[in-house]
Amino acid sequence: MNPPRHHIFEFTPDTLKAWCDQRGFAPFRARQILEWVYVHGVVDPASMSNLAVWERQRLAAEMTFLSGDVIADRRASDGVCKLLIQWRDDPAPPAETPVAAEPTAVALPITGDTSRQTECVLIPSDERRTACISSQVGCPVGCRFCASGLGGLDGNLSAGRIVEQVWRLCAVPGPLRQRITNVVFMGMGEPLSNFDAVTRAVRTICALAPNGLGISARKVTISTVGLPKFIDRLAAEFELPVTLALSLHAPTNDIRRALIPWSQYTTIEDLLAACQRWFNKTGREITLEYTLLRGVNDRPEHAEQLARLARTLRANINLIRYNEVAGIEFQRPRDADVLRFQSILRDRQINTHIRASRGRDIAAACGQLRHEGAGAAPA
Repeated sequence: MNPPRHHIFEFTPDTLKAWCDQRGFAPFRARQILEWVYVHGVVDPASMSNLAVWERQRLAAEMTFLSGDVIADRRASDGVCKLLIQWRDDPAPPAETPVAAEPTAVALPITGDTSRQTECVLIPSDERRTACISSQVGCPVGCRFCASGLGGLDGNLSAGRIVEQVWRLCAVPGPLRQRITNVVFMGMGEPLSNFDAVTRAVRTICALAPNGLGISARKVTISTVGLPKFIDRLAAEFELPVTLALSLHAPTNDIRRALIPWSQYTTIEDLLAACQRWFNKTGREITLEYTLLRGVNDRPEHAEQLARLARTLRANINLIRYNEVAGIEFQRPRDADVLRFQSILRDRQINTHIRASRGRDIAAACGQLRHEGAGAAPA
């Protein structure tokens, strides 16, 4: 029987050293292997020239370095790059979501033969290279205006597969190949419902080379639709100074429940209270994400309501123009309405920005990422 294979991106320096020690590798091999992966971008053991031949052979036999395949690599006119990754096995079906208290999802094994797919995006600008990554295959939240949840949730991504997305975006060939400066958990899935894997992945993403990708924790944003208990847990247990973004998208509970099914489990007041506790514990300002939908939540009265909410805590607001998704009936807001909405907020001393819609021509913008069960066609 072949020994079980392990995913390199799942390891910490200590656990990799233990793995190497058990196999009789030289005591410094773990550091050298991590240096090949995170510093030199090498994931072929045969190319790790400072390892003994037998050690390279053992690595190749027992270690998985890349657990998915890029089956589509699309480039937008504005320089955005989107990768469609097909994982080589299948996430188990999700556990049933509780109907009381607060929804969550257990960590799920990924087994079987039928492939599943996730998308991740590289967003370049003059001063930064941002990796937008997924935490789940599909999404359990089912926001009415978002493509990611159209097929529901197929399963959680492991910490290794989350890190692998960032590594792959670091390795995008061509003129975009520069160091990743920012990571946002704004792809497919609800990060806090895959809490353990996401926080483990962030530790590796932020670990200094050669132990990880060396990206500053202050440049990592975890975006959540709002799970108060997990926001509290993140503040209490997680030692790295990441940024928390709340996907609010509505100024009242009635509108939010019409847009976000999971809103039945909590209220805006409860979410903002959790965000205040986050700020009290971490000192880190909250970002409120607000997708503007024409005629639904983009009226002046909605801006007034949102301003009153935002003034209850230390927060800034990102306004996001709805990005069209085939089969979803919402419409993109008019530019004049977006500017008026921003002006109302700024007039009330709310720090407000309009997020640029990057990658729309390849369906890589906010709310457009899919998995194949929702009908996405590979490029």
